[in-house]
Amino acid sequence: MEASANGITLHYDTFGDPAHPAIVLIMGLGAQMILWPEALCRDLAARGHYVVRFDNRDCGLSARIGDAPVPDITRGWLRARVGLPLRPAYGLNDMARDVVGLLDALGIASAHIVGASMGGMIAQILAARHAARVASATLIMTTSGHPRLPGPSLRLQLRMSRGPRDRSREGRIRYGMETWRVIGSPGYPLSEAELREKVETSFDRGFYPAGMLRQMHAILASGSRTRLVAGIHQPVTVIHGDADPLVPTPAAHDLARRLPQADLQIVEGMGHDFPPALLPRIAGHIADCVARGEQRPARAA
Repeated sequence: MEASANGITLHYDTFGDPAHPAIVLIMGLGAQMILWPEALCRDLAARGHYVVRFDNRDCGLSARIGDAPVPDITRGWLRARVGLPLRPAYGLNDMARDVVGLLDALGIASAHIVGASMGGMIAQILAARHAARVASATLIMTTSGHPRLPGPSLRLQLRMSRGPRDRSREGRIRYGMETWRVIGSPGYPLSEAELREKVETSFDRGFYPAGMLRQMHAILASGSRTRLVAGIHQPVTVIHGDADPLVPTPAAHDLARRLPQADLQIVEGMGHDFPPALLPRIAGHIADCVARGEQRPARAA
């Protein structure tokens, strides 16, 4: 299904009854909506929620911003490190407005927002700047962007931005599988067949590396959200793996300190992915946060 939102077209699908409280799932950098496991979506719907997942702009089957230049990420990273301004094709604020536009298109006045990685950054912006539209926020494997927080190794950053030398379909799939082995959950490793299916499905559905680079540029340009998160007053749950190499665990503790209303859940053996074995636990944490949001007396405030 497609919706017009914030001047672009977003591709989405839904699970559950539209009359039930809405949960909107926002995926991370270069990640299509199908990386929200269908089992997780169906679990949340079975708990009495209307679940919406969608492809971010420049990703999957949503609008591609093809008239924008492809940024030099190494140069952008260096400029961000020394505090020089960046001029991305769009910012995370624009991507937050995309979500507001999607809510408008679906007739949803207020939703429970769940964001993973970059999606968690967008969720922070939504909860702070579009508070009336956000009943609760679940922030998964994400960060406030504070400059003193540890980040991924330079080797991992280069891997995420440069891509494989072999640009054939098979070369890209092998590279994607190797990347998931690096950032995935060491306590819950996927089999070779599971990894291949995961990477092949995304590749064949909507492979678009230029969009990923523009999204990465938007993240680099976004800077710190530490002042912004101070304005979040809705119920929050922070979920983070203790083995996440892409967004190390101190980011979760930082968010929890800045959000005294947050429920912090550190998951042993979890990396930067959603292992099937952990889906019931993750669904339970999301549902608990939604329940707190539903009980909040001034949801539209």
